[in-house]
Amino acid sequence: MKTEDLIQLLSRGAGPAPRAVAARRLGPGAALGLLAAAGLAALVPGWVPLALFGEAGPWFKLAYAGALALAAGWLAARLGRPVPRAGPPLAAVAAVLVAALGVGLGSWWQMPAAERTAALMGHSALQCPWNVLGLSLPALAVALWALRGLAPTRPVAAGAAAGLLAGALGAMGYALACAELALPFVAAWYTLGVLMAAALGALLGPRLLRW
Repeated sequence: MKTEDLIQLLSRGAGPAPRAVAARRLGPGAALGLLAAAGLAALVPGWVPLALFGEAGPWFKLAYAGALALAAGWLAARLGRPVPRAGPPLAAVAAVLVAALGVGLGSWWQMPAAERTAALMGHSALQCPWNVLGLSLPALAVALWALRGLAPTRPVAAGAAAGLLAGALGAMGYALACAELALPFVAAWYTLGVLMAAALGALLGPRLLRW
């Protein structure tokens, strides 16, 4: 058989390549991860009263985590490709992180000196990052599964992006149960929890995303 005949035989009946494969895998997984995080937050420790959403703190948490989830999902989708162009989504992730830290630092700087420590530490600084990490685990499992079905060639970076996405979704779930309102607290400890999830994803990536 000639090479041309073999190519024609293999391509017979082949249609156009499917589009937005990464989005179709990561999107439903992200939705499931967010539902899992919100559901777990409702069970332990329970959602905060709706009256608390009259303050700026809960909305800042949700806006920050939501924007970071969108940017991280874009990054994960790009890193699921064999030759990713990760520059634009990586810049988006960095912009969200810098903006949140800037808001937190600006708020902290405007406070009286006597209130700064309390605003930064709150009453749950030691638990917050671990709670965000714990609530991110279902989303991390689903995100890694979604990437495994794609073609990532940089498993550490892809795993970190999956962890970043999962951490942001975990932070959104935890925002529904966290009574801390100070913006410096959110910028510091929510960010740490998200970065812990990204680090866990980077550790798991080479083990779970290898071809």
